[in-house]
Amino acid sequence: MRRLSAIVIGALALAACGEREAAPTPAEKAAAAVKPSDAVKTAPAVLTPVDLRRVCRAGLAAIHGQQPGAVAIDGVEGEVVHASWRAPVDGGRMRADCRVEKDLIVWKPLDLPDPTFVRWMNQSDDPVVRYVMDGETITITQTLPDGTTEQAELAVPAEEEAR
Repeated sequence: MRRLSAIVIGALALAACGEREAAPTPAEKAAAAVKPSDAVKTAPAVLTPVDLRRVCRAGLAAIHGQQPGAVAIDGVEGEVVHASWRAPVDGGRMRADCRVEKDLIVWKPLDLPDPTFVRWMNQSDDPVVRYVMDGETITITQTLPDGTTEQAELAVPAEEEAR
């Protein structure tokens, strides 16, 4: 009887150790936390070419601690915006590519000494960068891998992008 009890308890313990769901990534946590409201502006379904450049300018400025006017748009290929800005340390040029997927801003640093770091920043350990447009103001919200958020409201006039 004692042996049977041990077997039953052991079987129950093993059953309780079954597979568990994987922990959500920062992007999944951020997506679950954002609930749209009728009172809050959201990202448009499709960006115009001018708004794509505005959103990438604002996103890269917020990510890299720059003012939007300091980020130059060097060109656009399809849905990818090429941008650059003055490097704060040595005065050289920092360059990055940017694309927008729904309300997410995804970017890729360029010209880094280690080519393994030249990749789209959309992996589970990367910050999640979202945007919301309200006229000339673009709000950038970065959700860091530890769950903390940073938010910046940046004015990026459409007239600057029309040039």
